[in-house]
Amino acid sequence: MFVVALVLLVLAVVAIATGVLGLTGRLPRNRFVGVHTEAALASDQTFRIANRVAAPTSVAAGALLFAGGLVLLSASGVVAVALTAGVALVALFTLGAGANAAAAAVDRLAPVQTGGCGSACGACSLRDACEPAN
Repeated sequence: MFVVALVLLVLAVVAIATGVLGLTGRLPRNRFVGVHTEAALASDQTFRIANRVAAPTSVAAGALLFAGGLVLLSASGVVAVALTAGVALVALFTLGAGANAAAAAVDRLAPVQTGGCGSACGACSLRDACEPAN
């Protein structure tokens, strides 16, 4: 259980740091942390806006993960594991809600052109295959 608690604590630090950097506008555009939809990565401005919108939920999810890690470190048994699993699940949904809100905010600024694949999420790696060959 110590290893799981340590993983939760490390993920908490990453989520909180990402949220704080996103909120202050100092998170550099990258493909690893933060909101990284195609629309968010379109420019530095859209990346900054998307991560500013998602920042509060990222910090909240980090706090939840940190609390879950502490519970797992301090308690033992089935109740501690169940409580930690529930907290981690709530943290996951919190991150997802923030990412969805950020993606919606950025999509309103500059909708992603999806080529011939319809109007899906715009992240289809095969969308160029939908275009007829010349």
